[in-house]
Amino acid sequence: MNQLFVTGGIVTYNNADIIAKCIQSLLDCTEQCKFQLYIYDNHSTDMTVSIIKEHFPDVIILESKENRGFGYGHNQIINQIVDSDFHAIINPDIYLTEDAISQIALYMYNHPEVIQLTPEIRNLDGSIQYLPKLDPNFKRVVLSKFKPFAHYRREYTREDENFTEPVPILSSTGCFSVIKTEVLKLLQGYDQRFFMYFEDADLSRRLREYGVIIYHPGISVYHEWKRDNTRSLRGILIFLTSMWKYYRKWR
Repeated sequence: MNQLFVTGGIVTYNNADIIAKCIQSLLDCTEQCKFQLYIYDNHSTDMTVSIIKEHFPDVIILESKENRGFGYGHNQIINQIVDSDFHAIINPDIYLTEDAISQIALYMYNHPEVIQLTPEIRNLDGSIQYLPKLDPNFKRVVLSKFKPFAHYRREYTREDENFTEPVPILSSTGCFSVIKTEVLKLLQGYDQRFFMYFEDADLSRRLREYGVIIYHPGISVYHEWKRDNTRSLRGILIFLTSMWKYYRKWR
């Protein structure tokens, strides 16, 4: 087997405070595969781009003059990829402490039915982030936010299940996953009608037509999760708009 080639994509927007830590961890922890990192910047107004250019000359950076959203930015990266075996979708607040990307690529190579894989996502203190693994619906997304219906969130994330081995799931988190590049390009990446939120669930539904999505608890990455959708009116409106688009598309 030749060395696997993995590309990674990060979409940034005013991430000057965290981007260097993210990139350095990726470069330090991808030793067992050929790895090329792309960054698409959504017209940051801070020092994000300057930091990347000064400290990481081997990173390919694409600069936009406007912010057209998460999916659009990742699609511009996907369009640049020519011959990678797998492509990693990476949030700028993801950090690696082990060679998770190479481990995932090797697992997917040895299990060709796997089209997308997400590892265990941990908070910076090491605790597990319970992220969605089923398709979103009204009770899981809306009702679950009210205390009497909190069990719907646990259902959504499959929190009450004890995973010790890789297991098929329906939906993969957008903060970090690895996808078979050939199929990702075939699907033309994300549906750009979603500015942010639900584009990951939509992509997983389309990817399932071509293979299996796997959650692998034996591989971990760290995520500095900020839950921006609940902290500003603009974020809430974007979240609700994307939710409506998703429900209309998938009935």
